[in-house]
Amino acid sequence: MRILVLVFFLTVLGCKTDKKYHDAPEEKVVVVETDALQAILDHQEKLNKEFKDPETSPLPDRYRKNFEVLDFFAPDTNYVVTAKFVRTPEALPFLMPSTTGDSSEETVYGIAHFTLNGKNRQLEVYQNKELMQQEKFRDYLFLPFTDDTNGVETYTGGRYIDLSIPDGDTIVIDFNKAYNPYCAYNKKFSCPVVPSVNNLDTEILAGVKAFDPTKK
Repeated sequence: MRILVLVFFLTVLGCKTDKKYHDAPEEKVVVVETDALQAILDHQEKLNKEFKDPETSPLPDRYRKNFEVLDFFAPDTNYVVTAKFVRTPEALPFLMPSTTGDSSEETVYGIAHFTLNGKNRQLEVYQNKELMQQEKFRDYLFLPFTDDTNGVETYTGGRYIDLSIPDGDTIVIDFNKAYNPYCAYNKKFSCPVVPSVNNLDTEILAGVKAFDPTKK
C-alpha cells in the first residue's frame, strides 16, 4: 500500500535500500546488476499482491476480480539514479491541490539533482505535515513527477515514488518503482496533483504503465 494513501487520501476517501565485493571489476558489475534487477522484480511482485488483495487494492471489484498483474516497463537499472540531495530547511509549507479540489499541506524537504538520459535534472521532494507527526512515517518523503510518457504509455496525471529521508547528502531514486496515483484506477480517490516544477522533459521508460482494465 502506498504510504501517502494512508493520510492524504483516506480523509476524502482519497488516493490513497550492499555488499562489498573483491572480485575483478567485470564480475562485480554482473553481481550488482543482478541484485538491482531482483530488487525491481521483488517490488513488482509485492505491488501485484497488493492489487489482488481486496483489503489493499484500489481497484473496483469489477476490475479486481479478473486482475492478474500490472503493466510494467521492463526493469532497467539505468533508471536507478543516485542524486545529490540538497535539503531546504527554510522552505515554507504550501497546499498541494488534489484531483478532487482538496489539498494537503506539504513542504519541500529537499531538491534531488541527478543526470538522466544525458541531461542534468532536478526534482523537488516533499514531506507531508500530517504524516511527519506519526512516528512510523516520520522519515517518509514523497516524489511526484510527470514526464513525456504521460498520456501515451503512462497515466496522464503523472506518477509517484515513495522515498525515505537519507542519512547523507545523496538519495537513491529508482524510477522502476514509480507507481500510478490511485485515482488512475478509481475516480473515488483524491490524488495530489504533480507540481509543474517536477516535470521531466524526457521519457521515463520505467515503473508502472497506464492501467488498461481490459488486460489481465
